[in-house]
Amino acid sequence: MSAEYATFGLAPAMRAGGVLANGDYQVHRDFVDFIVDGRPLLFQLSDLDAVSPLASDVPPAIFTAQVRSLLLEAEAPLPGSRYVIYGCPECADLACGAVTAVIDKDGDDYIWGDFAWQTDEHADLELNGYHGIGPFRFQGAEYRAALGSLLDHDTDAPRRRVLLIGARVALLAKLAAALRTIGIGADITHDLGGVPADELRAYGAVAFGRAVAQDQRTAVRRAFTDAGVDVAYVDGLAPIVPLLVAQIEHALDRSPVEQRRLTRLVAADGEAGLEVTSPCRVRLTAYRLDRLYRTHTYEVFDDILEPGRHRIALDAKAVKGESFVVARTSGSVLVEAMAR
Repeated sequence: MSAEYATFGLAPAMRAGGVLANGDYQVHRDFVDFIVDGRPLLFQLSDLDAVSPLASDVPPAIFTAQVRSLLLEAEAPLPGSRYVIYGCPECADLACGAVTAVIDKDGDDYIWGDFAWQTDEHADLELNGYHGIGPFRFQGAEYRAALGSLLDHDTDAPRRRVLLIGARVALLAKLAAALRTIGIGADITHDLGGVPADELRAYGAVAFGRAVAQDQRTAVRRAFTDAGVDVAYVDGLAPIVPLLVAQIEHALDRSPVEQRRLTRLVAADGEAGLEVTSPCRVRLTAYRLDRLYRTHTYEVFDDILEPGRHRIALDAKAVKGESFVVARTSGSVLVEAMAR
């Protein structure tokens, strides 16, 4: 198989979970993505909502088996020396569709080629092949070092647990239930006094309600600092569960900023300003609080955007008064309050 050399690396990535405007839930998944020539391979596969087999929530034995499989230390899972590169983020069932590739060795080099979309054991390259992608030749030492690093059990795992602090117990309970439904652990507290440092290390983010006083916020931050735990802090924009879930999803995103599809969101003067780095589906949802603090939800945009900056006019009714905009792709979420 003829192929030009490409660099190979790995980077943390996220399939953004969330509570969608129609009430459906989308599961949160943390995984390790393949970086080919400095860019996520996933971005070359159109707007695909998928995760690699190197997901953080699979059992350790299965994760190790996946790594060793990519190192060709185990038999290929599919006929024709084909390996799953990306699969369904909800169930990982081949019947839902998966991106597969042939992985071979040529001397000390590893070669990925014949990429295809596959829904059963046999790939039809003519009908479902990703023509124009690959083949990629990776230097053996670089390839083995990157994948071998995942077998180091001291590698930091993503902390998918959130501490919720606020005055409205009923809202916090609903928020915690929503987070747990999409695969993010959540606990509610008012006081961290006496909590052991080992327990604090389980959290990846702390979310404060709008009514939490500054002295309480300071005390919480001090507790995490004293424990040597670096967490993301979320200042809740409004008592709207899907909005708060989106803020927390953004806070938990560990992927390098330069390797995200959605990199900018500005909401002002009835418009949303967006910047995307590769072709992708972008959904914009507006949330508005009326004078009685009732929540109104509007789907304001859902389409494929090309790389670059975009300005999208929003329905005046959707952004009237106190309102907020959530921009979502398959891999990331950004949230902004509408500026006046």
